[in-house]
Amino acid sequence: MAGLKDMIQADLKSAMLARDTVKTQTLQGLKATILNEEVAKKVRDSGLDDISIEQLIAREVKKRDEAAELFEKGGNTQSAAKERAEKNILLGYLPEQLSDDELQQIIDGVIAELKPDGMKDMGRIIGAVKTKTGSAGDGAIIAKLVKNTLQ
Repeated sequence: MAGLKDMIQADLKSAMLARDTVKTQTLQGLKATILNEEVAKKVRDSGLDDISIEQLIAREVKKRDEAAELFEKGGNTQSAAKERAEKNILLGYLPEQLSDDELQQIIDGVIAELKPDGMKDMGRIIGAVKTKTGSAGDGAIIAKLVKNTLQ
């Protein structure tokens, strides 16, 4: 099975051949982000594992979301649409996101397991849930659901 980095490279090559500029630019940016992270973590030779790459992609997706919202608030719908298009390309490299109901079941299981002492243990619960869900769970949604459950 090819790694995520190899898949991104192959898709970049296909996008370049198809002259798909948005996808090409998005994947080139993603490759640069991965390279920067590899250099920063001093793993340039061995490369990042797929889980680390997924976390990077999730961060990039969040950046695109935030940028699109800011562009929309500023009335720049063209740039907002470009950010959303890039986000959709990046989402293709992440595992399918868990629904709120699926996340709630995991949260309930973690709470039953850890037996928190109220809101002060919220961070511990969120951390445990994120460990179980990986990049299939949105951190903001997890935090909101944990907070609602603990209150």
